[in-house]
Amino acid sequence: MENIILEMRGITKTFPGVKALDNVNLKVKEGEIHALVGENGAGKSTLMKVLSGVYPYGSYDGDILFNGEVMAFSGIADSEKQGIIIIHQELALVPLLSIAENVFLGNENIEGGIINWPHTFKRTQELLKKVGLKESSATLVGRLGVGKQQLVEIAKALAKDVKLLILDEPTSALQENDSAKLLDLLLEFKAQGISSILITHKLNEISRVADSITVIRDGASVSTLDCQVNDISEADIIRDMVGRDLANRYPARDSHIGELLMQVREWNVWHPDSLDRQMIHDIEFHVRAGEVVGIAGLMGSGRTELAMSLFGKSYGKNIQGKVSLRGQEVDVSTVPKAIQCGLAYVTEDRKELGLILEETIQTNTTLANLERVSSRGVIDETIERRVSEEYRKAMRIRTPSVFQKVMNLSGGNQQKVVLSKWLYSQPDVLILDEPTRGIDVGAKFEIYSIINQLADDGKGVVMISSEMPELLGMCDRIYVMNEGRFVGELDKAQASQEKIMSMIVNA
Repeated sequence: MENIILEMRGITKTFPGVKALDNVNLKVKEGEIHALVGENGAGKSTLMKVLSGVYPYGSYDGDILFNGEVMAFSGIADSEKQGIIIIHQELALVPLLSIAENVFLGNENIEGGIINWPHTFKRTQELLKKVGLKESSATLVGRLGVGKQQLVEIAKALAKDVKLLILDEPTSALQENDSAKLLDLLLEFKAQGISSILITHKLNEISRVADSITVIRDGASVSTLDCQVNDISEADIIRDMVGRDLANRYPARDSHIGELLMQVREWNVWHPDSLDRQMIHDIEFHVRAGEVVGIAGLMGSGRTELAMSLFGKSYGKNIQGKVSLRGQEVDVSTVPKAIQCGLAYVTEDRKELGLILEETIQTNTTLANLERVSSRGVIDETIERRVSEEYRKAMRIRTPSVFQKVMNLSGGNQQKVVLSKWLYSQPDVLILDEPTRGIDVGAKFEIYSIINQLADDGKGVVMISSEMPELLGMCDRIYVMNEGRFVGELDKAQASQEKIMSMIVNA
């Protein structure tokens, strides 16, 4: 008989006016990797908050059984005592503390009221070895890259004697080799008998490591798929997630490429804190009306630094070079000047740099062009409401009202608010930095359709993405970037993953 470590029966969670979870059922076997998938807003995070005690016993209907016993968690501390550890998408680490301090934060080795530091550092080093990190346990977490910080979070979970590890979008900010290492680590944990729940939008990761898949749609569990018994295709998962077939992951577009919109020449950028480090070297590229231009490259290749330096010199020092729009050289030395010239930049970090999370959809939508909703320096809320409502409908933002705070929206809907903000600034050229990071396939398709519509409307689009299939599926041309330089250019007919990687490796 299969040993079920976790069973969630008939979980129903209601917020005022909204049923977030409706009779959800989930079973996880001991020593398996169980994928939990669904569109943004489907209820995955809410279900995990119920499991971890963020939403305590009594605030939901249904039962949680762990190792066959009914649990009544009143908070995270209760679930962690049972060995249920969640690693959230936004890492809960303190940059100015050491790895050891972070690993045992809230779980300190205390003897006689005093922290036993020698034991703490020794134990941390043992845990780092388990997760494949060679850094000293005394290293400050702020000096680590995102991939290594993710491994510190896992070491922190292991320090709490984890029995069920839950990872929420663990690879969303990682490049391919770091993602592969993390998935390999999950397989090692599986061999040691540790169960895992993997929440991810990357279906190729599910195909690689998952033993079972539970699909949630609109707050209800719609299917459980056994990967050990059946050959589960990505199309099967997508159909259950979105309730329909996506015949093509990327919407078709007939390209009508027109006049030269933007040209960048001899663009050089130095590091903002180390003027001896040149980050961008002699970049030259152009974008035409109706064209989607991709920039491919590994994490750290300089793609975001290039984009931010072009948009009002938001990154870098001693920036040199020329930018022309519609044949005229323009001044992009500040963000307001860049916007005025017709540039817009959708950041890769929508929560930190793209939105004011505590504010409403209405407020966020008009932020980049307040002059159009103002009179004599005072915002006309009637106009602002009308504008935001128009964008809510046009962008199909799923929300009961434009007065909803954006922090309460799903990732895909937050991204639509960011796009709305910049479209309202009436740009000629939009730079989209990882526009579909952390959102599901259904929402991705909607974002792709918006990008196509922008191109059809004669806008120029520059698209930065770490997902090569996305660039190949969406772009008319692709520039390949490595170590701050463009090392190749491919048109749609020539481009392939193999050619792009070859250009990067042989640069």
